Amino acid sequence: MANLPKIPVDSALARLFRQPKARDQTIWFSLPGGSKLFGHGDASDQLFVVRTGRLGAFRREEGQEPQFLGIIRPGEPAGEMSLIAGIPHTAEVYALRDSEIFAVPKEVFFAACDADAAVMTELARLMILRSRQVARRGPIGDPSVFGFVAAGRPGPIRPVVERLEREIAALGYEVTVVGAEAAAAPTEWFSEVERVHDFVLYVAERDETAWAPFVPRQVDRLFQVGRGDRPAPEADGGPVGGAALREQSLVDLILVQPAELDRPAGSEAWLDATGATRVFHVRRGHAPDFERLARVLTGQSVGLVLSGGGARAYAHVGAIKALRERGVPVDFVGGSSMGAVVAAGLAMGWGEAEMDRRLREAFVNTSPLDDIALPLLAMTHGVKVGERLHTHFGDTQIADLWLPFFCLSSNLTTGVYQLHRRGSLRQSLRASIALPGVLPPATDGQNVLVDGAVMKNFPADIMRAVHLGPIVGVDVTTARSITAKDVARPSSVWRWIFSGQWRMGPPIVSLLMRAATVSTGRDLAAAREATDVLIQPDVSHIEIRDWAAYDEAVEAGYRATLAALDKLARPIPQLRRRPSLREQQATGAAMTAFMASTQAAAE
Repeated sequence: MANLPKIPVDSALARLFRQPKARDQTIWFSLPGGSKLFGHGDASDQLFVVRTGRLGAFRREEGQEPQFLGIIRPGEPAGEMSLIAGIPHTAEVYALRDSEIFAVPKEVFFAACDADAAVMTELARLMILRSRQVARRGPIGDPSVFGFVAAGRPGPIRPVVERLEREIAALGYEVTVVGAEAAAAPTEWFSEVERVHDFVLYVAERDETAWAPFVPRQVDRLFQVGRGDRPAPEADGGPVGGAALREQSLVDLILVQPAELDRPAGSEAWLDATGATRVFHVRRGHAPDFERLARVLTGQSVGLVLSGGGARAYAHVGAIKALRERGVPVDFVGGSSMGAVVAAGLAMGWGEAEMDRRLREAFVNTSPLDDIALPLLAMTHGVKVGERLHTHFGDTQIADLWLPFFCLSSNLTTGVYQLHRRGSLRQSLRASIALPGVLPPATDGQNVLVDGAVMKNFPADIMRAVHLGPIVGVDVTTARSITAKDVARPSSVWRWIFSGQWRMGPPIVSLLMRAATVSTGRDLAAAREATDVLIQPDVSHIEIRDWAAYDEAVEAGYRATLAALDKLARPIPQLRRRPSLREQQATGAAMTAFMASTQAAAE
């Protein structure tokens, strides 16, 4: 193609297009925003290179939301690993906005590599960098262009976006807000704005009907902004142009709440109306809420994952205490089994004293498992557990929590874990702690749900799939958990009853609880790889069903967390911090100066 447009000169593949055969046989085409470039299982018979626009890479697992793998920017290739390996594509790639693509036939690509080995060398370098990012469970190319559009009738939303701009700037980045005043600007102007800023925030007010459809077609992720103190609007399919982003779970919801609100309400209806994946609550004038959202946008938000483990999960309370003392923010939280219960308390906004009081009332002062039943479905009726969950969590919906929250249960009907990110918090927790044989299972329609620990006890990898920032994981299941002494038959059944030990449940409870919380080596390795800070309190001296061992477990979690934090070279939010353009330029200048001085010395 004699009139083939040039790709950016600094592209890793720029020299490929200097090959005459490649220039003649390369195909150029336009890919509208939302269109699929290739899908899982498609033949890898071309190398694609982005000229303009942006692509998004995703992986889908049966029954789960699409996992965002990363963004492919101008000058970068797509599908190169499968092409070189000679295997079908293993991911799906979509245009996040109107894009222009080069397609180089497989045989032409390899011929060009034979003619110029540097082409393959630079491509190999790029693949290694991407592989390292995948190995550390991070996205390939972080999102940096975000859109904000009005949902319902929230009034002006630009002040909210400008507040976010200031918070992002405070983190050391170049950021700008672009509104309808840029509607008439040429395409090159938008490209230049995105090139010279770390983050670009596009905003469209409700009445800007000509500009509003443009914003979803220009961004990596879209936020709809509504008023949480007003009824949700009628479902209208979401913003014009946002269908592709919704399909890939790249549309979120920000609900602006009154400054003194105790608890959000009605957020589920907002999610239904907007088709958003996540909801973030920000109170007017409440700086920590805007700081949290700024961390989310810049990839510095902190996710906390808490494992199951029976009474040993009390250690999570001590871990949270230590994190608070050291000023570590928690922006996302999730867990399995008893870890889910503690995580839910944090998402509810419970402070240290309230967390302590409620857990003591629910689990410590009296056993939640002493309503013994004829074991047709389980050893207990589960009534006491249900009542206590209702007392402390009421009818709260997950979408109405202050922090994004998830918990897991194990779906015995489908044979996979079930992710709870919406619906009744109390019912989700009841499913997540329904230890088989100890508590009756929960049901969801025709699905039978039991303790999340059965299939995934430490779901740090689930957090990684929905969260870009650093992850702190607290795992209480790795220590020696059960011995012959723990399952020994009581020497006297009557002494066992009169001593009150029966309230912990018979020894078979320990056996069932430990059997349900044993993670396979593969699952445990995946969870540990997903964490940036792994905390493993020494709770081996605490019997897994000893619900009275609260203080000991809390202290173990507190000590272990402080020890882990003391080993860090920098604050947790900065563990995955992307360097700003200014920092990259400074690093490049320093490297150039070093190389020049080295060469001068050699001469």
